[in-house]
Parts: sequence; structure tokens; C-alpha cells
Amino acid sequence: MLKTNTRFCFLFILIFVFSYSHPTKPRLTFDEFFDATAFSTLSLSPTNEHLFFGTRRASWNTSSFENALWIYEIQKQTKKLITRNLHKTIQPKWSPNGLWIALLLDQTSANATHADLHAQSISNNSQTQQCIHLYSPESNELLSVELGDVVPLEFTWSDTDLSLYVAVSNKSLPSMDDEWKGAIEYRRSKSYEHSSIIQVDIVSAKESLSAQTTVVSNLSFYISELIFVSVEQKLFVISASLLLEDLNLFEIYSIDLRNTSSPPVRLTHNEDFESNLKLSPDCQHLLFQTITINSNDRILNNTQISLYALNLLDGQFTRLAQDFHGSIHNYMPTSDGIIYILGQLGTEIHLYSLESLSSGLTEHVGWNGSYETLTVTDQHSMATVYSSTDTPQEIYFINDIDQLQNARPITSENHLFTERDLPQALPYRWENKDDHRTVEGMLHYPPGKYLSKNLPLLVLIHGGPYAASINHFSPNWYTWAALAASEGWLVLEPNYRGSTGYGDAFLQEIRYRPLQIAGQDILHGVDQLIRDGIADPHRLTVGGYSYGGFLTNWLITQTKQFNAALSGAGSIDHTSSWGTMDMPTFLTHLFGGYPWETSHIYQSQSPIYQIDRIRTPTLITTGEADIRVPASQSYILERALYYRGVPVKLFSFPREGHELSDNPWHGKIKVREEIKWLKQYGHQSLL
Repeated sequence: MLKTNTRFCFLFILIFVFSYSHPTKPRLTFDEFFDATAFSTLSLSPTNEHLFFGTRRASWNTSSFENALWIYEIQKQTKKLITRNLHKTIQPKWSPNGLWIALLLDQTSANATHADLHAQSISNNSQTQQCIHLYSPESNELLSVELGDVVPLEFTWSDTDLSLYVAVSNKSLPSMDDEWKGAIEYRRSKSYEHSSIIQVDIVSAKESLSAQTTVVSNLSFYISELIFVSVEQKLFVISASLLLEDLNLFEIYSIDLRNTSSPPVRLTHNEDFESNLKLSPDCQHLLFQTITINSNDRILNNTQISLYALNLLDGQFTRLAQDFHGSIHNYMPTSDGIIYILGQLGTEIHLYSLESLSSGLTEHVGWNGSYETLTVTDQHSMATVYSSTDTPQEIYFINDIDQLQNARPITSENHLFTERDLPQALPYRWENKDDHRTVEGMLHYPPGKYLSKNLPLLVLIHGGPYAASINHFSPNWYTWAALAASEGWLVLEPNYRGSTGYGDAFLQEIRYRPLQIAGQDILHGVDQLIRDGIADPHRLTVGGYSYGGFLTNWLITQTKQFNAALSGAGSIDHTSSWGTMDMPTFLTHLFGGYPWETSHIYQSQSPIYQIDRIRTPTLITTGEADIRVPASQSYILERALYYRGVPVKLFSFPREGHELSDNPWHGKIKVREEIKWLKQYGHQSLL
């Protein structure tokens, strides 16, 4: 008896010691989830001595977002705050020799967008003085250079540290008040987009800076990007429009600074959205990324985000990394001819490199997960933002890019999440039994229930559709799978047909049946989870935002197996969406034509004509000022379900556009109410 008690006591002590030495982490709370920090910009200095990075986080007391800019000294491993009022969309830039960081501050709103700035520029109200600010890493001073009564849209440095080119919008609509008493001519107000490029020469004094400004060019289009190429003595710009209606308004032009009286030369004639202009290492090619959304006027050639080179000598275009099956998220050239690329393949974003413009991609072995931003110096040092489902986002630095797995974190903005029991996730694959296509998604298990069976399921559908759910950890109201799993749900994030990372053909197959084919992909994934015994067939729910809302609305007309639905900014009648959204070209492409050309597709794929099939209790959310998916679509859905006697609730958020970026409380409230809805209806079927 004594021997038995001794063994029991010894076992008890072992268990106690083991438990004490391996404490269980607490679960992530709802409030903690929304206190995450996101990284908005990242750039190493030309001297490789400093790094600046931007952070974005909620400021709950002010009901706004704080956009801060920091400077990090690499040798001392210290950081300093430059500003907490960084412009939301116009990125800071190093001067050619690293003497300055040029940046803009938000003078009106911490959340001003390009659209906000343009609206401000065409108003008849008086303008405030605008400035570009220069920060010196050596003196830690932030100095201002006045630009006058203009609204900056974008800027680039010249080849010196004392000269910049700034794209501005300064055209006002002629006053119509005398005759029209404030009436607005719709088409004229939408298309009146003009911009100018001014050269800003900085005059440095002992304690202050002044500037001399010269107008370089007046343009009849809006500018979204520009870069200076010293070899050519040219500016290269990307034209754009706030209304994505005519794809010919999105092109690349060159402006000859040696003959500014000559009109800009159009270099592209396509139906692509170009972005991220850079000069190739040999200075003979202009590099840029594209995403194609074809109109109904040309043969289908839709692709994922691709990388192109324009030969400045002969005008020929070359698609780089043509053999890469995935989507190119970012890239960075270096002076020795290497181009580093962040490429998404499946659910991962990894680092690759091109040794030349004609070579194939070489993968650099790193960690599983996603490298989502990068900056590389000519010495091949690199800083990147990395995360995975169990590793929160931080900035990592490495002196030798070939030693990627030895990168060290230089920030700890999201350290709290490392102290929480985060859900475990893995890629999950299934087959669409109708056409035998393999489909993949991310599957998130509740903490403590990894690989468990018979779990309540939330299908959380990404927007786009040209996007994907990936192996990363970026907590916010849009990507909240980790929070849903922490609340006890098995979460499937399906990468349905149309998602990036699975080849151009996979992307293209969504056309002409945009809701049907993607919806079938998702339902086959749910069926497979049930067959595998992972999901409880009696506790199924579905939700999504933007195109995820489109698909949620569609799915609840096709099946009654979901106990609850979360519809965020989803279309219900695609014809009226086409007529009121700011991006009609998107629907024209997806549905294979205009509503009067392919009316059978618009109608057969619109949930409004099948509302009588819906029995699923549905929570609806929308931004009241949304012009991407107008709020009217959500009101139509709410009214239809209300008349049908289906449990429904609608929340609209004032002053919010599609991205819910005005007030952090709105995104938090959205998810709070969605979780309540899942708890109320998700565990019981109303059938």
C-alpha cells in the first residue's frame, strides 16, 4: 500500500511540474483581435543604414485609424517616430542618396483616399496650402516645403536630393450656380479629371527650406503613379480614372522633359490595370505589374497579377516569369540585374528571384507562410513583412537574402498574439465532382481541437473574386477566420474558381457562370468536410464580404443546409449593380457582356429572382457610402427577406465606403454582430 501511494504521489508531482513548466496559453479575446497593428509601407535607404516603415492601428478614443511612420537604424537596432499622421495612400520615398524621406501628411482626414482628394480638388471651396514634408534621418528634423493651392496625387524624386516631381489635381469645375442653382450634370461631374505635374526644386537654407515650383505638363487625365528615368530624361506615368468604366483610361504614358510642350506619348494600348512602375537594372526597360479585366470587346485573355517589361528602345513588351503558375504580389530590382519577386502559389507567398529578364524563377527557401512586402538594397539586404496562421505579422531583416531562414524580427508590434493560443490551420483540398477540378482552401480549427471531428462549420468566403485566402495572420474585420475559430467554429476559407495562385485557367473559368461555378466549388468542399467527418452537417453556416457577399447571397438560394448567413456588401441584382457601381467593367467581364447582351446570365445568376428559395436567417452589413457595391443592394435583400418572413437584420455604417476604413468601431461592430448571429442561429436548423 505504501509503495502504491508513493508511485501515485510521484506521478502527481510529475504531472504538476509538467503543467507548470508548460502553461496553457489563454485564448485570443475579441477585443485583443482588433488591437492588431498592420504594416502599410516599408523601404530600406540607399545607404542600407536606415529603414522606414509605416504602421496602421485603431485609435479607439478618436474613432479613427492612426497611420504612423517610423525610422529604424539598422546598426543600433533602434527606432524613432516620425509622425502619427502619415498620408493613407501616398507612400513616402527615399531621396536618391538617402538624405531625405519625402512624405505627405493628411491635413483634412487621417483616412483620405485618392477619391477624397480628387473630390476636394474639383470642389469650389477654397484650398488650404499643401506641403511635402522632408525628414532627415541624421538631424531627426521634419521640414515642410509648400506646394500652394493644389492637391498632391503622387510624387517621385528626380536624380538629385533637391528636386522632385509632383502630380497634382488643381482643376475646378466651372461654377454653374448662377444658372443651375447647384444642379449637377452627372456625366460631366464624373469625367472631369485633369492633373498637372510640377517640378519642385528645394532651396536649402541654414534653418529652413523653400521651394521653387514649375509646371512641367498639364494632362487631360488623372495620374495614379509616376517615376523619373534620368537616362531618358523622361517621366513615365500611369493614367487612371475614378470611374472604372473605360479601360482605355488606364494606360502608361511618357513625358519628355527635354520637350515639355509636346504631348505625352501613350505606350500601352490594352485592357490591363498597370501598377508599381520601376526601372529595370539595365535602365533599358520599364517594369510594371498588371491585372487584366477584359471588356466584352476582345478575346478573353484574363490573367493573374503578372510582371511585364517594356523595352524603352523598341517598344516591345515581355511578360516575365511566364512559367510561374501563381500570382506576383510585389517585386524589387537591384543594380546587378536581379529582380526579387513575392509570388503567391496556392496558399503561400514566397520569395523568388529572376537572374535576368528572360530567365525562370528561382525560389529562395524560407518559412511556410506569407512574405507580403519586401524591400531590397543593392547589397542584397532585405526587409520583409512575414506572417503565418500561427505567427503574427512583424517586419524581419536579413543581411544576406540567401539566408532567408535566419531573418530576425525587428518589430514586436503584435507580440501579444504570440502569448495566445491561436487556432491551428492547414490547407484543405477537395474535388468538384461535377467537372473534377481540384479546389483548395484554408481550414482553421478551434484552439485545442486540431484535427477533431464533428465540428460546427463557418464557410468564410474571400472577396475579389481575383484574390485568395492564404497562410497568414492579419487580424481585421475582413480576415477574421482566427477569431471565428477562437469562438469555437471550424472555419473553411475556400479558394474557389476565380481565385489567384492556381494558374490563369483556374482564374478564367469563372466567366459566364460567375456565381454558379464558384458556388459549386464551395458546396463540394462542404460536402467533403461532412464525408470526412470533420464538419457537423447540422451546424453549417456561411458568410463573406464583397464578392464573398455575392456568393453568400447566391448559396442560400441554392441550398437550405446553412443555418445562418452573413452577407457583407453583396450584390443581389446584378443588372442594377452594373448600373450603379463605380466598376461596371468588372461585371461586364464576369457576365460576358452588357445586361442587354447577356441578360439570361445576369438574371440566372442574380439571387433576387430566386429569393423564394431562401430560408436561411441572414445578417446583412454595408457601408452607407459604398460605391463599389452600392448599399442599395443590401437594402433590396433585407426587404425581400423581410417580406418572405425570413429572419433578417441589416446594419449600415455611416460615412463608410467599401473598405470600412473611416471608423475602426464599425468593423469591430460588424464582426461582433456577426458572431452574435452565428451563436443565435448557427447551431440549430429552422427546417
